Amino acid sequence: MNIFNLYKDRIAGIVTDLAKAGALPQGLDLSKVAAEPPRDSSHGDIATNVAMVLAKPAGKNPRELAALVLEPLKKLDGVIDASIAGPGFINLRLAADTWPGILREVLTTGIKFGDGQTGQGAPINVEYVSANPTGPMHVGHARGAVVGDALARLLAKAGFKVTKEYYINDAGGQVNSAARAVRMRYLQVLGKITEDDVQAALAKKEIEYGGTYLIPIAEKLATKDGDKWASGDEAVWLSPIKAFVVAEMMALIKEDLAALGVQHDVFTSEKALVEAGKIDSAVKFLEGAGLMYTGVLEPPKGKTPDDWEPRPQRLFKATQFGDEIDRPLQKSDGSWTYFAADIAYHKDKADRGYMQLVNVWGADHGGYVKRVQAALKALTAGKGELDVLLCQMVKVLNNGEPVKMSKRAGTFVTMRDLIDAVGKDVVRFIMLTRKSDAGLDFDYAKVTEKTRDNPVFYVQYAHARGRSVFRHAKEMWPGIDLSDAGLAKADHDLLTDTDEIGVMRLMAAWPRIVEQAAVTHEPHRVAFYLYDLASAFHALWNKGNDAAALRFLQADNQAVSLARLALVRGVGLVIASGLDVYGVQPVEEMR
Repeated sequence: MNIFNLYKDRIAGIVTDLAKAGALPQGLDLSKVAAEPPRDSSHGDIATNVAMVLAKPAGKNPRELAALVLEPLKKLDGVIDASIAGPGFINLRLAADTWPGILREVLTTGIKFGDGQTGQGAPINVEYVSANPTGPMHVGHARGAVVGDALARLLAKAGFKVTKEYYINDAGGQVNSAARAVRMRYLQVLGKITEDDVQAALAKKEIEYGGTYLIPIAEKLATKDGDKWASGDEAVWLSPIKAFVVAEMMALIKEDLAALGVQHDVFTSEKALVEAGKIDSAVKFLEGAGLMYTGVLEPPKGKTPDDWEPRPQRLFKATQFGDEIDRPLQKSDGSWTYFAADIAYHKDKADRGYMQLVNVWGADHGGYVKRVQAALKALTAGKGELDVLLCQMVKVLNNGEPVKMSKRAGTFVTMRDLIDAVGKDVVRFIMLTRKSDAGLDFDYAKVTEKTRDNPVFYVQYAHARGRSVFRHAKEMWPGIDLSDAGLAKADHDLLTDTDEIGVMRLMAAWPRIVEQAAVTHEPHRVAFYLYDLASAFHALWNKGNDAAALRFLQADNQAVSLARLALVRGVGLVIASGLDVYGVQPVEEMR
């Protein structure tokens, strides 16, 4: 149950009744009416802006409208007081038994507490990672993978039908470069050239990739084909070696993603789209809609993009859909631009029934956002919606000092370096402690220290502390029913301390956090919430250490002990629910 949505619906009902009675105009737009926790909990349990957002369309001042709805609000079930604050906000105070009711629901629902129907089963496609199949993934890919995967989990929890997709960029120049680099390593494996020859080729920019991760792939190629590709023109060996490299690189990428706990439902190949004529059909669609023309673009300011030419090109009328300039889809030599392939890919998604799309990209792709959004609008007659989450760079540090590049990759710190150093759960959680478009420092020392400044430890410690209480309870009362169902029957009305109620109020906010984080596509909100809940629980723990009457377990008062065990278990379940969104396993014991 989302208690805030419950009261939002009840407030909407009051407005509707007042309109029927003639006290307010009919047909008021209630979409912006909110019911949420007040900024200061001393003001009440729920605050609503109903009078503020409806005053102007209702032809009244906010406090006048607030006075109209105040008395009906006071009569709502569960409300013990309602008051007007400031220019017209209304604060509600709920009955004391509201919070034990939330706790019982948590115990009954388990980690599914917070599941909602905001998405109403609507299909949504989340595309993330989509790294070029040219080598192992770096820390930037790790962040994009975690952000995309957590968002997909969050959307599913909020009631969307989610498809997790990976776009394989296997038709561009980068895979050609990777194939050339692997062939050079292949010649090295065959003994025809030396490491010095490889390094010389790198220095001369004859090849782009030189990491040692290429050697095992070259060895597999030599085992499979012998010296078949040791001679001959590039036109002979490039295509078969490229196909081999893409397959091997994707296997490597999937292995890295599996180590991070990331899986995709769909892998779409750019090469397959090209070969199926999807670019041609997408361009023909735009031509048929009158959205293509031949023209010459003005020279761009600053860096010249790859798809600009000082001569006539086939252009898409992107400016009609919010882009800054029209975009070339075909070069003067007849070849397609990269953007043409992007259009074909997004048309393919739309053709598969996805009108809601989320792409998780690196920050270096920020310049492509408007053009792809414009293309989707053109392809779907404005029905398609694309949100792009940009992930800023990750700095890898150790005690504040930059970490050296991976020996295996040769130029960067890999995803596997992080996982091997601290474990996938720490990597996943830390990557979500900042909004994706903000920079992130990943400090090995900081993310493994056992202090409240390390959010992953602090949250996991709260869960582990709760489990330790249950181990002691089983020793104190052997055979007692400590199942969730049993604890749901405890007398939760005995939980009357201010901090106990504060913890239950925080638990009640979890379904709202799920809904908000899903709708705004901001999975980092979950980390902030879990940290707040953990803080409240740790404060309650410390309070029990200071005051015997507030201890969780009291040998002479089993009823109070069971009520507090129920609260401890409720906290653990909500933390586990949040960690499940992040793909992180809650720990039973800290070591």
